[in-house]
Amino acid sequence: MDITTHRARITGPVSYRSASGRKQNIPIGPCLVESRGVRLIDIIWGTRGQSSVALPVEEVEAAQDHGHLVLLD
Repeated sequence: MDITTHRARITGPVSYRSASGRKQNIPIGPCLVESRGVRLIDIIWGTRGQSSVALPVEEVEAAQDHGHLVLLD
């Protein structure tokens, strides 16, 4: 399985459901975007990469289209 990792930046609201079921936003700032060749993409953030969420490809593409997720490389 190939994993593709990109440096990125969250610039606007990108929401996800937390483990408790509440809707939350990924914090604005730097993150990593990892694609594993499936229909989910991992977004990883935090000073040590301690937080992450798997989002459907369509949600990540929508965030990019709105300028809320910017790939840096």
